[in-house]
Amino acid sequence: MKQIQFKAIIFDMDGLLVDSEPVWSIAERSLVEKFGGNYDPEIQKQFIGQGTHTFVDSMRQAYGLSCSAEELFETLVQSMVDTYAQQMLPRPGAVEMVDYVVTNNMPRALASSSPRAVVDAIVISQGWGEIIASRLGGNQVKHAKPAPDLYLKAAEMIGVPPHLCLALEDSPTGARAAIAAGMVCYAVPDPYHTSASAFEGITPYVFDSLHDVRRTLELG
Repeated sequence: MKQIQFKAIIFDMDGLLVDSEPVWSIAERSLVEKFGGNYDPEIQKQFIGQGTHTFVDSMRQAYGLSCSAEELFETLVQSMVDTYAQQMLPRPGAVEMVDYVVTNNMPRALASSSPRAVVDAIVISQGWGEIIASRLGGNQVKHAKPAPDLYLKAAEMIGVPPHLCLALEDSPTGARAAIAAGMVCYAVPDPYHTSASAFEGITPYVFDSLHDVRRTLELG
C-alpha cells in the first residue's frame, strides 16, 4: 500500500472507536417499546448510517409510533447520555490509535453522526475528553453523512486543509462523506453491519482493525 503523509486525523466514533452497535440496539429497543412498538432488528438495519434526526423519524414511521420525531429524538438522546454511554467499550486498537495521535502530536478531531450530547458523553466516558477536544455531532451541521459537511467542519476546526486529513471510518456512508470532503479515508468495517466488500469503489484502504491502521501509519 502506497504510504501517504497526513497532517491530521479525523475519527468517526460509533463502530470505529467504540463498540456501540450492541448498546445502541438496547437503547433503540427500549425506545420503540416505550412508545408502543414491537422492535424488529431487520427494520433497524434499514437505518444504519443515517443521521440521528433522520433515523428517529424513519423509525417513528416504520413502527407507527404515537409520538413526534422530536420527542423520540430527545428521549433517545437523554437515555444514551444518562444510561447507555457509559456501557460502551473501545473497539480493538482504539486506545492505541488515540495514543498514536497523542504521541505524534497530531491535530485530531471527531466527526460523528450521533448528536453532540451523545458524542460528549461517550468520549468522556472513555477518558478522551481532553485528548479529542475538537468534536462534532450530526446535529451541528445541516447535512448528515454521506454529505461532506461534518468532515469539512472538523477540518476547519483544527485548521488543517481537508486533503491533508486522514479520515477513519467504519461504514460506507461515512467513507463517502470523507471522500466527498476531499480526504483520504481508511476504513475499518464494523462487523455488525458491513464488510470489506462494501467499500469497493469508495476507498481502496480497508483494514481489519485499528491496530493495522496504526501499524501502517508507523511504517509511513
